[in-house]
Amino acid sequence: MDLDELKQSLVAGIDSRRGELTELSLRIHANPETAFYEYKAAAWLADYLEDNGLAVERAVCGMPTAFKARYGEGLPVIAILAEYDALPKLGHACGHNLIAAMAVAAGLASKRAVDGFGGSVLVVGTPGEELFGGKALMVQRGCFDGVDVAMMVHPGVANATVVQSLACQTLDVEFFGRAAHAAARPEEGINALDAMLLSFNAINSLRQHIRERCRIHGIITDGGEAANIVPAHTAGNFVVRAENDSYLDELKERVISCFAGAATATGARLEYRWAEVRYSSLVNNQTLAQLFERNMELLGREMLPAGSAVGFGSTDMGNVSQLVPGIHPMVAIVPPGVLIHSPEFAQAATSETAIQGMLDGAKAMAMTVADLLASPAMLNVVRAEFEAQK
Repeated sequence: MDLDELKQSLVAGIDSRRGELTELSLRIHANPETAFYEYKAAAWLADYLEDNGLAVERAVCGMPTAFKARYGEGLPVIAILAEYDALPKLGHACGHNLIAAMAVAAGLASKRAVDGFGGSVLVVGTPGEELFGGKALMVQRGCFDGVDVAMMVHPGVANATVVQSLACQTLDVEFFGRAAHAAARPEEGINALDAMLLSFNAINSLRQHIRERCRIHGIITDGGEAANIVPAHTAGNFVVRAENDSYLDELKERVISCFAGAATATGARLEYRWAEVRYSSLVNNQTLAQLFERNMELLGREMLPAGSAVGFGSTDMGNVSQLVPGIHPMVAIVPPGVLIHSPEFAQAATSETAIQGMLDGAKAMAMTVADLLASPAMLNVVRAEFEAQK
């Protein structure tokens, strides 16, 4: 089978589904569901894949809104990842409605590549990307065992094949003090809110003395009951990010020292809990990235210059990329001035520009699947690079 002709066929196949894919994306956008509650989105995606010839396994890895859809039985196995959770109050301000439809489109188009060259394609529905690391749990539970390559595309402000992400872990903190009348007997109280505020100040001081790309940010989720009561309890939620897992471990200890010092200063009791999973930093497979970039350029997309990388925050795709060769490129749907995780980005995720980005991302992924299935030698180069990066 001629590879160029096949790629033209893949592109045409995705274009023929434009109306259905647009409707699917907009329906998910109009019904935002937060992490691990994406029951409607997961069902719509799985049903559409099943109706179009993929064998679907639902509720995988003990997660009701995760699924795997497969076409083909041979090797290699190429996984295309879908995200579909929304942000609390902001909805799809990260464009996961587009990621979901992209993955479905690429997976269905890739059936032709499997028919021509063998191998298998998986569309993996991965819930809970925002804050809860659904993919990290799926990695732990064996979802990606036997997968040779994994890929997904995220909407953003640039067309970029290489994305930098930070390892991160979430921290829940509580201080326990003693309530007292804030005017009549304040000396009898232990102010848990003071402990939390001192912690914020300590973290602000810490920022000057950590590596430039690290991030520590948090919110107070309980600040007390009333202004005339010395707060007996406060709570906060924090995210700690670092450029790699080893430095994250070091930074976590320094962050806890900020809270422990505040507890000592105020007499409040400290309790804290790190999230069960962490987001690992993203390992970009350059060979895969180059294949994807060439395919995006075939579609008329102008890519960022070679060597450029877009900063992204954190993603649980990092955990997958530590296990198998992977890429997490970005397709532009908004100009650089629009911020991800903003109401403006949520609104933009339904635009015609966003739909075209969704289609182009799907086409480039499907063509990259074809490149890999057509060339065992190329896949060996991908694997060799991955082994060298360990």
